[in-house]
Amino acid sequence: MSEPVNNRYEFVLLFDVKNGNPNGDPDGGNLPRIDPETGHGITTDVCLKRKVRNYVDLVKKNVSPYEIHVREGAFLSEHHRRAHKALDDEKLFIHVPLDLQDELKNYMGYPEGIGFENEGIYLQLCIDTEKAKKAVNKLKDISDAAKAKLKELFVDSKAAVAKKWMCKNFFDVRTFGAVMSTGDKTCGQVRGPVQLAFARSIDPIVGLDVAMFRTAAVRVEEPNDKGLGARKAIVPYGLYRAHGFISAPLAKQTGFSEDDLELFWDALVNMFDHDRSAARGEMAARKLIIFKHDSELGNAPASKLFDLVTVEKICGDTPPRSFADYTVTVGEAPAGVSLVEKI
Repeated sequence: MSEPVNNRYEFVLLFDVKNGNPNGDPDGGNLPRIDPETGHGITTDVCLKRKVRNYVDLVKKNVSPYEIHVREGAFLSEHHRRAHKALDDEKLFIHVPLDLQDELKNYMGYPEGIGFENEGIYLQLCIDTEKAKKAVNKLKDISDAAKAKLKELFVDSKAAVAKKWMCKNFFDVRTFGAVMSTGDKTCGQVRGPVQLAFARSIDPIVGLDVAMFRTAAVRVEEPNDKGLGARKAIVPYGLYRAHGFISAPLAKQTGFSEDDLELFWDALVNMFDHDRSAARGEMAARKLIIFKHDSELGNAPASKLFDLVTVEKICGDTPPRSFADYTVTVGEAPAGVSLVEKI
């Protein structure tokens, strides 16, 4: 894989829905999510990340290093078990400074699973670390400095090393982060470098509850049992705007690479084309506007960059029914920030 991302990014994603439900509310009868005070439509970050995951799963066939952790039908604790099992034959190494090398190299009283090798001390990850830690604390025939160095072996627990394994093998873990504390084999928590905010519609939306007529009977015994069938909640039309953020320092922690970044952009552009269903109607990505900083920490506030993208309705008092009813204007990016439009 390529090197971790070295630049900060912000992006604006515009997508629309026609005669569909972009994100149903399970607490509201699966009706489209709406801000009750303004009437604007809402799509959650979880909904958008689900579509990204599904697209990557489709393209990369759920094979390492592009496996999907939060995959439909997956058992999360089994992924954690895989991580721990994969590390059973591995060792955690710590380099030893020159002034301690002779002492630790010649020391003969190491507890089980701890030793000296290649100018460093190691901890075998398959052992009981709590038992080994207690054994190190009881060592008496060794200097305080050497004992302190041995204790550093337990700073990174097996769960912490397993977290790195999860980041290496699962695309969504190193991209969005994860809380991996379920089951008896935990892998810690990961702060993802890629974060999405809730998407909001540009204008208030109107949700419709459409009734369906069923022409077929259910049972032979009741041939006349026909009539009203399922109901479908739709939005006649809505243009939604989502903001996203990418952190270079967090990308270095998880290993989110330049290749991963390109795959993520590709997913945002194409994910709706591979997420069709009768409930979602017609959904499409309309604009992907990316702000790339020439540094890790960035050169301008995200809020000011988002303000450069304005979306205005141009159909007057007529309710919008297509993307052509809007105009999108992008201002000039400040110094140290480049602008890329993927769509």
